[in-house]
Amino acid sequence: MKKKYKTLLIIIVICIILIIGLLVIKNMKNEGVKNNVKVVDSIVDFSYTLDERDTSLMKENYKELKKMLKEKDINYEEYSQIIAKLFIIDLFTMDNKINKYDVGSLEYVYPETIDNFKLNIEDTIYKSMEDNTYDKRVQELPIVKSIEVIDTKTSTFKINEEELDSFIVTLNWEYEKDLGYDKEATITLIKENKKVYVVEYKAGALNE
Repeated sequence: MKKKYKTLLIIIVICIILIIGLLVIKNMKNEGVKNNVKVVDSIVDFSYTLDERDTSLMKENYKELKKMLKEKDINYEEYSQIIAKLFIIDLFTMDNKINKYDVGSLEYVYPETIDNFKLNIEDTIYKSMEDNTYDKRVQELPIVKSIEVIDTKTSTFKINEEELDSFIVTLNWEYEKDLGYDKEATITLIKENKKVYVVEYKAGALNE
């Protein structure tokens, strides 16, 4: 009996070591991603940032956002449109991402849903992304070249049993090279306090 307990104890200890090892590796990957991204500008009051690696299209729309958020009276429909564009550009410009854990657009997503959103992207859109920690990736990945807002509607969206003002923005976009990724979507954003957040992404136009 003592031998059985001893064997069981060894197995449990090995399992614990393996779990700890996996967690350490995952944290190292995420930390590596964080340490390789240089922030070059920020909109402090709204917690938005611009990275050195961002494309010219991303920088152009970020500049527009920064200018708008300095206004005394913010036009929330236009604010939502710009956030929707930044969300798409950052999410689908995958060429500048380090690996599948380096998910774009997290700063535009509603805080309570960020974890689920990140996991979903890792398991779908970013699933086959090769690691580029050492700048050796040869895989071809999409870069958003242009983007346009097609339509914007106002509505409400329920969060924790509370109805919040929302904007439903339909967009289409083009890539430097078409690799088969989404090119049109409808995004729902909510207004909470002074900020807007992405709460829903649906590929295709609203009436599809």
